[in-house]
Amino acid sequence: MESVNIKELNDRIQKESGFVDILSLEMGKVIVGQKHLVENLMIALLADGHILLEGMPGLAKTLAISTLSKAVGGKFSRIQFTPDLLPADVTGTLIYSQKKEEFEVHKGPVFANFVLADEINRAPAKVQSALLEAMQERQVTLGDSTYDLPEPFLVMATQNPVEQEGTYPLPEAQVDRFMLKALVDYPKKEEEKLIVRMNNSGAFPTPNQVVSPEDIIKARKTVREVYMDEKIERYIVDIVFATRTPAEYGLKDLQNIIAYGASPRASISLSLAAKAYAFIKRRGYVIPEDVRAVCYEVLRHRIGLTYEAEAENVTPEQIIEKVINAVIVP
Repeated sequence: MESVNIKELNDRIQKESGFVDILSLEMGKVIVGQKHLVENLMIALLADGHILLEGMPGLAKTLAISTLSKAVGGKFSRIQFTPDLLPADVTGTLIYSQKKEEFEVHKGPVFANFVLADEINRAPAKVQSALLEAMQERQVTLGDSTYDLPEPFLVMATQNPVEQEGTYPLPEAQVDRFMLKALVDYPKKEEEKLIVRMNNSGAFPTPNQVVSPEDIIKARKTVREVYMDEKIERYIVDIVFATRTPAEYGLKDLQNIIAYGASPRASISLSLAAKAYAFIKRRGYVIPEDVRAVCYEVLRHRIGLTYEAEAENVTPEQIIEKVINAVIVP
C-alpha cells in the first residue's frame, strides 16, 4: 500500500474516531476508575466481539455495560444466571395463544444490543451453550423460524473466580467464543473514597446518549479498514504459534506447562482487537504495541495449563509474558 493511501486513511480515521473520546468521557462520569475495563469494553464493541469479565462482586461490572448501553442509545438486558435457569429463559420460546389458536413467539432477553450475562458460570452447560450459540450465530431459532439478533450486539459475561463453590466452569470451546477475557481488580484508595462519597450523597450522574447504534455499526466497518502490514500479521501468527509449539521459539521450559495452545480464532481476535485498539488511539495503522496491548486479554482464556503448571501455580499471564518477550518484534 502506498504511503499516500495510509496518510489519507489515517486522516479519515482521526476524524471518524472522535466519538471514542466523547464516549469515554461520558462513561467516566458514572464509572470511577476502571479505565482498563472501559477500554476493553470499547475494543469488544468496535471489533464486533464479546467480552468475559472475571472479578469479585461489587466492582462496577454491571454498571459499566449499562452505562455503555445508555451512552450508545441501545437496548440493554440483564440475565442473572442461576442453576435452575432454562435455555428458553435466555432465548425465548413459543407460547400457545388460545385466543388466536396458534403459537406466538415470545423473544427472550438475548434480543437486545447489550446483554449482560451475570455470573455465567452459575448456570448449567445447556443454558451456557444456548447463549453462546446466539453469540456465535447472531441469530436464535424458535420453532421453525430463525430470528436475527439486533445490531450492534455485544455480550458481556461475568464470572466469579472458579475457586468459589457452586459454579460450572465454561468448557474450553465455549470460552473460545469470547474475543476478550479481562480481569477486574479493586479500585485504588482515592477512587474508592470518591465512590463512597458519590453513594453517600445519593447524587448519581446519569449518562447521556452521545453516539447512536448506527455510528457503532459504521465504526466497525472502519475498524476493519485499519491498515495492518504483513509483518504485523506474521508477528500475530508467531505469538499464537509460540503458545502451541514453544520449543520452536526457544521456550522449551513451557512445553510441560502448556496443555494446548491458542486456536486460529485467537489469531483472528488478536488482529481485530489490535485494529480496534489502533482506532481508539486514533491511528489508521497497527503497530506492534497495539498487538502487545491486547495480547493478555485475547490469549489468557485460550491457553490450557497442565496439572504440572497448576501444581506450580503458573498463570496464563506468566506464559503470555514469556511468549511476548521471546517472539521477535517486527
